[in-house]
Amino acid sequence: LEEIVPRPLPDAGNILKQGYLEKRSRDHGFFGSEWQKRWCVLNRKTFYYYANEKSKQPKGTFSIENYSARLASHLRKDSRRKCCFELVCPGRRTYEFTARSPAEAEDWVDQIQFLLKDLTSLTIPYDEEDEEEPYNDVDSSDSLNTASHNTTMNQDEPGDGVGEDDIYEVLPGEHPNTR
Repeated sequence: LEEIVPRPLPDAGNILKQGYLEKRSRDHGFFGSEWQKRWCVLNRKTFYYYANEKSKQPKGTFSIENYSARLASHLRKDSRRKCCFELVCPGRRTYEFTARSPAEAEDWVDQIQFLLKDLTSLTIPYDEEDEEEPYNDVDSSDSLNTASHNTTMNQDEPGDGVGEDDIYEVLPGEHPNTR
């Protein structure tokens, strides 16, 4: 129940990181745990993993909300132990991965931690010392020069009603007073 129902690949515009990782299978094999190569995709809230990069349906998917990501060299005893990281959430499944290099593992962890920080941030930082008056583009005072403003907008001159200073162009077949 903890996993989200598999969905097709997320919109490419929302992908923040993707690439091949080895994922430790949930069911450990007879000879210990098995690592399977998976195409992994991270978007703003969800981690997807596929059989390969051309797969349309994910093998699995989970929300990264409430998870934490950390390097985990204890997951392997071989030369790739410094390439390991895990996603952990109390009361939920732990996901274990191996990247191609220690730098790539660090990058996955950094990206996930960045997203998690963004998900937990419910407010925009606000500095009270820099508080300014609210911006108002309409002058609320009655001292606005409304009389001169109105006379330039509603010219009641004799003739066609189009003055030389008019900013509007009269198109052929159009009458200037019908606007």
